[in-house]
Amino acid sequence: MIIALYTVAAVIMAAGSLYLAWRNRDFRKFLAGAFFVSSGILFYLYLADVSVPLLGTSFVETPQISGGRSIVHFILFLLCLYFGFVKKLES
Repeated sequence: MIIALYTVAAVIMAAGSLYLAWRNRDFRKFLAGAFFVSSGILFYLYLADVSVPLLGTSFVETPQISGGRSIVHFILFLLCLYFGFVKKLES
């Protein structure tokens, strides 16, 4: 049941974030910073070989998963950086 709640919450948050990022340049700037910090923390967890338990479940996020997620978050950081700061508005 907890996994289903996590999944539903993730889908709702992702849909809301995508909608706001599509419509608002300042939100893309915020997401660039958030993804940068997140990728750094996940990469640190990978390098430190730290496993992270998922709250309320018996699942554990391994360091290899953290490493993969850090790569994805860094790519999302680069996308948000480009569309939030670099690309000029088309008016």
